[in-house]
Amino acid sequence: MVAEPMALAGPAPIASPLAELMPAELPLREHVQLQGLWHRYANATAGDWTLQGIDLALHQGELVGLLGPSGCGKTTLLRLIAGFERPERGSVLIDGRAVAGPGRWLPPERRGVGMVFQDYALFPHLDAWRNACFGLRRGQDSSRASWLLELLGLNGLEGRYPHELSGGQRQRLALARALAPGPSVVLLDEPFSNLDVEVRLRLRSELPAVLSRCGASGLIVTHDPEEALAICDRVAVLRDGVLHQCASPRHLVQHPATSFVGRFVLQGNLLPAQRCGDQVITALGSLLATAGSSLQPQGGAAGDSEEVLVSPDAIGLHPDSQGEAWVQGREFLGREWLYRVQLGDLKLRLRLPLEAEYSRGQRCRLALRPGALGVLFPSQQALQVPPPP
Repeated sequence: MVAEPMALAGPAPIASPLAELMPAELPLREHVQLQGLWHRYANATAGDWTLQGIDLALHQGELVGLLGPSGCGKTTLLRLIAGFERPERGSVLIDGRAVAGPGRWLPPERRGVGMVFQDYALFPHLDAWRNACFGLRRGQDSSRASWLLELLGLNGLEGRYPHELSGGQRQRLALARALAPGPSVVLLDEPFSNLDVEVRLRLRSELPAVLSRCGASGLIVTHDPEEALAICDRVAVLRDGVLHQCASPRHLVQHPATSFVGRFVLQGNLLPAQRCGDQVITALGSLLATAGSSLQPQGGAAGDSEEVLVSPDAIGLHPDSQGEAWVQGREFLGREWLYRVQLGDLKLRLRLPLEAEYSRGQRCRLALRPGALGVLFPSQQALQVPPPP
């Protein structure tokens, strides 16, 4: 990030391959370290924290997703790393150098971080070539900008202005501009949210390869669990400024650390639960500890309520005019239906085969499928629905 653009003639021919632009091998290191990070805005009340005690590391070559509902602190975390906000407590280190913390502060232009904004933030009075070169330092070789424009499919469009480019092309140009100065870290704030579905899917699938070719690590903000799990090496899940879990997509799916992670990331159903001997009882049926284990003592603090997380395909639906549940709506997913069903205060999601067609408002009964798996929270114990007697 540099305050003013360079005077540039035009796009130079690509004089050298990537191996000459970037070191062939880089020692494995942590590009970004967040240590005990707390933040609140100036007009916030005493206990109204935007972020609370965040500890997170971004390793070399990783793409890490920041996932969570709106207002959970994802964008604020990016702004703290970039230098647009100051932490109230804790430290930010980039490439081992403290850039924010007690007695230490570096402005954004001295942090060596690339930023891709949700609205692209391109300069309307500069053509694509000059936009791509805007962040280059004086004397820095512009051949890298040429290489990036070709890598991102923008060669031949250097003379066009942002309003003459499609949404996908503007997003690619914003990424080229962020990568041109050669940052080790690129921060992306919901970069695909303004794109149509086809372009969004194509660009997000290309992002990890582009960052890898550039030798950069990435931190991407999204509220879409599918997007985060699809492209990220690790996913950090936030809620109300608290980091609930940071793990690989596979680990998140198989071992959610909290009931919120299971519900938000996996789109699972949470059922209030009570213990009765060796069984865990829910409104949809009973579960037992999985084979080879026994029901553990109740986790969490005394008096904490327990919940069972089950997936949308773990619940069966049976039409019944006297049933207590009713169908709110459905979505066609191509190979199956996703039904939204109300049972008392519970709003549930069910995945059912295409032949299971039910209308809105239809009454029904719900039951856990024999053999279906669940997880008991807060103890995180694996459970299973027993087979029928």
